[in-house]
Amino acid sequence: MIYVLVERHIADSMESTYDVAARLALEAAHRAPGFISGETLNDLQRHNHRYLLSKWRSLHDWKQWYYSDERHEAMNQLNPTLADFEKITLLER
Repeated sequence: MIYVLVERHIADSMESTYDVAARLALEAAHRAPGFISGETLNDLQRHNHRYLLSKWRSLHDWKQWYYSDERHEAMNQLNPTLADFEKITLLER
């Protein structure tokens, strides 16, 4: 089992647009093989920073999702709302 931490910096005045697109992306991830759980977190000190922490059965499952057409489509909706590239950290216990 692995954890994936995604950090995103939202462009000014794009927070609500980002939140809608991110919710749809997480719903798509829920349907991906190997997805166990996921949650979104807001940075209390920086209103335009968001984190997504997801749990996957394996690194292989995460990579399948990462390179999938579904994630690509989701990122096409998210990317215009971002001020910078997302940062992805892979973690294990």
